[in-house]
Amino acid sequence: MRVCSLAPAATATVVALGGSADLVGVTHNATVDVDAPPVGGWLNPDYDRLADLDPDVVLTDDPLQREVRDELEARGYTVHHHEPSRLEDVLAGFSSRGEAIGRAAAGAELEAECRERVAAAREVVADAERPRVYCEEWDDPPMAAGNWVPDAVAAAGGEHLLVPPGERSREVEQAAVEAADPDHVVAHYCGRGGRGERSRPDFDARGWAVDAEVHVLDDALLNQPSPTLVEGIEELARRLHPDRFA
Repeated sequence: MRVCSLAPAATATVVALGGSADLVGVTHNATVDVDAPPVGGWLNPDYDRLADLDPDVVLTDDPLQREVRDELEARGYTVHHHEPSRLEDVLAGFSSRGEAIGRAAAGAELEAECRERVAAAREVVADAERPRVYCEEWDDPPMAAGNWVPDAVAAAGGEHLLVPPGERSREVEQAAVEAADPDHVVAHYCGRGGRGERSRPDFDARGWAVDAEVHVLDDALLNQPSPTLVEGIEELARRLHPDRFA
């Protein structure tokens, strides 16, 4: 099939499904290297370029891409749109993506493999004390992570703070974070990857009374509903419970 992916998570999933050669176009926001031409941004694809590529299916995700999905469908494209909000949705989405691109068996296999890895991480930390974790998706203004991130933290053996599972990420106030009293802060800023100190929250500069261990993760490990989220859960488990992975 000729597949065009307009979402980084969809592109990463197609690659994990062994469909790299099927990709005829990707958004320039893609976080994996593929040999396919860019077709514009995540929210502003180049529809003329897309028409030239003549895809069999176009992949989108997230509520922010609903208007793009609707425009694609109005132009006559077959669209597979996926809007996960919980970890379970992300895992189930690997099979549905596989079916959408003609790789159903690979999708079922990927879903099963990822479920096994998540279950293995849960098992390692099952009886461990659960530290309090504040996940910051953005720093200006500070945004506490939501969607599937609370589930990911729980799977990694932590207690996620400030946003319930499945709810959208939200701006948070200094007082709320201080009152939550996190043991760990995880910074995974959208579009900035894991760039060490450049992505590390400076609570002294902010004037926040937060005494926590700070971790910086590549944003794709937590923000992206693709197989990289499973890597993120495994990495979080190692960060929160290093004694269990000695």
